[in-house]
Amino acid sequence: MKPKVVLTSWVHPEVIDRLAQHCTVIPNTTRERLAREEILSRAKDADAIMTFMTDSVDDAFLAACPRLRVVGCALKGYDNYDVDACTRRGIWITNVPDLLTIPTAELTIGLLIGLTRKILQGDQLVRSGSFDGWRPVLYGAGLTGRTLGIIGMGAVGQAIAARLQGYELELLYADSLPLPVAMEARLGLRRVAMDRLLADSDYVVPMVPYGEDTLHLIDARAIAAMKHGAFLVNACRGSVVDEKAVADALEAGKLAGYAADVFELEEWARPDRPTKISARLLADSERTLFTPHIGSAVDSVRIAIEMEATTNILQVLAGQEPQGAVNRPVTKVAA
Repeated sequence: MKPKVVLTSWVHPEVIDRLAQHCTVIPNTTRERLAREEILSRAKDADAIMTFMTDSVDDAFLAACPRLRVVGCALKGYDNYDVDACTRRGIWITNVPDLLTIPTAELTIGLLIGLTRKILQGDQLVRSGSFDGWRPVLYGAGLTGRTLGIIGMGAVGQAIAARLQGYELELLYADSLPLPVAMEARLGLRRVAMDRLLADSDYVVPMVPYGEDTLHLIDARAIAAMKHGAFLVNACRGSVVDEKAVADALEAGKLAGYAADVFELEEWARPDRPTKISARLLADSERTLFTPHIGSAVDSVRIAIEMEATTNILQVLAGQEPQGAVNRPVTKVAA
């Protein structure tokens, strides 16, 4: 019999076709998130499962799927997954570390420009039917001559800096690990302490992974240290930013604007996560710009992510070490 593979989210048909050459595939044919109970019902006798950001795999999940040999994550961050439990149970866990970098950087810059130049409000004005030509309205903030600070200079931070070349911005970054001097020069970056970045930046862009040390990295205290009238853009992880503190700062006029592609309610493994986006943020359409977690939503990129997750799964099922291995299981997968 062919090994059974469960897909928890919708994927492109060509991905299913590739898997079907070797496996019995149980796809999610909808665009909606499956409930945990439904996933477990489908995966209880599965050999492999392809998972996505909305999933959370813990020891109890693994115990309910005793045949599982690989959890193939179609994503970069895997804090929703109990890697140690997978290792103890002899289960590979894999990810796709590189393909999300460029589209996330592009969207971050899009949010920055959209927020500061009031593009959403302009679109709404034109569609309202009341627009009949130029008026002295919707004056925003340009990028030229301003200072932008990136917190975290990993792959995405570097990609953002590279794509901002030519905007005549001063680019600051804060990171515990400095970049090589030559790279700093090429990207026009200057490394500063976190408090200096917050105080000097007109635009602040956190780009760090989510973890205990970055939970609410941008909180009321950090916002208080920022320049009055600064803009904040979050396209990394929702819980890096304290949304209540942002709403307070917008109402007080401390922040001029906030844009986000990620939200605290998406932190599935966080037990105290809010279940809704702040109503105050949603109501403030003049100073906010939101997108529904589309940082990697470039069609060609999503296919590549799904295909790489497929490669990882097929390698394990063939008795090979997967190229995207996050762990090394205690029990080896039999060839």
